[in-house]
Amino acid sequence: MSTFVGIGLGPIQTGIFLSGAWEGGFDRIVIAEVNDALKDVVNAAHSVTINIAGADKVTTRTFDRVEVYNPMIPAEREKLVEAAAEGEEFATALPSIKFFGPTAAWLKEGFARQPERRRFIYTAENNNHAAEALEEAVGKKFPQTYYLNTVIGKMSGVVPADKLPPLAPGAPSGHLVEAFRTIYISKCPGIEERKTQSLFVKDDLYPFEEAKLYGHNATHFLLATLGKAAGCATMDQLSAHPELIAKARKAFLEESGAALVKKYSALNDELFTAAGFKAYVEDLLVRMVNPFLKDAIDRIIRDPERKLGWDDRVIGTMRLALSQGVTPVTFAEGARIAARSFAGADAKAKLAELWPSPWGAEHDRLVQLMGF
Repeated sequence: MSTFVGIGLGPIQTGIFLSGAWEGGFDRIVIAEVNDALKDVVNAAHSVTINIAGADKVTTRTFDRVEVYNPMIPAEREKLVEAAAEGEEFATALPSIKFFGPTAAWLKEGFARQPERRRFIYTAENNNHAAEALEEAVGKKFPQTYYLNTVIGKMSGVVPADKLPPLAPGAPSGHLVEAFRTIYISKCPGIEERKTQSLFVKDDLYPFEEAKLYGHNATHFLLATLGKAAGCATMDQLSAHPELIAKARKAFLEESGAALVKKYSALNDELFTAAGFKAYVEDLLVRMVNPFLKDAIDRIIRDPERKLGWDDRVIGTMRLALSQGVTPVTFAEGARIAARSFAGADAKAKLAELWPSPWGAEHDRLVQLMGF
């Protein structure tokens, strides 16, 4: 009996990995989730339902063979340990790698029961080194257990049950995900035999991780920041502001895009060509303002302390551009708006707290561009 194990029951898990595992024909789909109310309604239905936002409508799909257990309950933790022992493919989709510690404990216990089993573990915590962090937490004792990073360019969210069908009957909310289905993963021995669908292997994933963070994420944040300042509540409302979309397009193409293409042109991958990156930009700008996705702007710009960090989507993008001889004028404008919104007149001092010490010439150049 083939077993897929997911950790976390958010829209990334359901809209990518659970659905991909179901399409791949796994006999069992076992999910670890600490929300008992959510666990109970999914187990009662033995299935989950997701809403998929296409270009012209929202469709609904239901996936059965799903069972959910809470690792905080001893009897249910044992079921997860058993599933970990028997599992072939796994996906972690937690809010942060900070939650890897408790998860690693029961994974390690399960893996130890069948230490030679081959396992593929997809990590989806929006961290370029999530796979390495999970392997460190579990311990490097299982020679055929492979930890894989992912690049997830799929937008998703949670919506009230009175707006769209819920995750399961009785659930207070539903999952809304894009129809987009191209998820990149890193390479390991035997990965061509994976069963989970819509996963695409890259020999070197890191350039695509940077394209996601410093291209997709950076522009998404920039556009949301501009939209917030213009009074928009959801991304689709930006369709009424073509001048802001044009500004985001310029930044995406001529700032982060120019830098990424220059940095990775030697890869000979279509994405890192002028034409390939332009196609990437145009596709994403349409998807970002999809009227059927209705992505909340406050969700996109939340957690400014992280997103204004040295290596994240705002400052990290500016630093990438400068490293490649590109001046990030428009991203600097977005960074200034975001920092002012976050810290007001103390923005420069707050950035100094977030950025590494000692303060140097690169710090000076960044705040100069931001107008501080």
